[in-house]
Amino acid sequence: MLAAALEALRQTFSPLLRGVLLRSIGLALGLLAVLAIALEAALTHVLNVPSYPWVETTLAVVAGLGLVFGVFYLVPAVSSLVAGLFLDEVAEKVEADSYPSDQRGTAQPVLRSLLYSLRFFGVVLAVNLGALLLLLVPGVNVVIFFVANAYLISREYFELAAMRYRTPEEARALRQANATTVFLAGLLLTPILLVPVLNLIVPVFGTAFMVHLHRRLAPLPVRRAPDGGCVIEGKAL
Repeated sequence: MLAAALEALRQTFSPLLRGVLLRSIGLALGLLAVLAIALEAALTHVLNVPSYPWVETTLAVVAGLGLVFGVFYLVPAVSSLVAGLFLDEVAEKVEADSYPSDQRGTAQPVLRSLLYSLRFFGVVLAVNLGALLLLLVPGVNVVIFFVANAYLISREYFELAAMRYRTPEEARALRQANATTVFLAGLLLTPILLVPVLNLIVPVFGTAFMVHLHRRLAPLPVRRAPDGGCVIEGKAL
């Protein structure tokens, strides 16, 4: 697993994925800006009280801190959405670089990929907003943040990588059969979410990592060729 993570990290900052990384960072920053504006508007509406200087000052500080923490907790959700949008491009480049003799995986239909990404975005957003509400419970919100995001991010990234070679049902079954390993991989990704700026690499790094992990955990599917022979990744046996 560590070898897969180190290889994915190398590729993330290499010319191979640098262009995708910059575009994904740009999109993530744009989405975070939009969500931050929406969050600020919500806070302004909720904290609308009669005008008193000391109250305004206090609320300004509270709103500022709330906005900072709010944006921080939005990063995992934004990362999950961006990863879904760039996954096939990242996976294609990683497969070509690391497994040049194998046939490439099949990109998901655009609509299915978008719906899958939006669904995970909603789930991750809800979980992290829930963790944000537990800020007043020391320790608990940190545990929830780590465990929930390790599970959700590893689940999404791994299944999306596996679905390039398998049906959604097969990808889910493979992930469930290797649940512990996939979850531990998520625990390697989650600490990066805590580091400002560096957390913006998670969509590309996480995707590359899960592409390698998928290839290490299970043999590629064997499919039946038209002539009755077996084909693994397009190679007749």
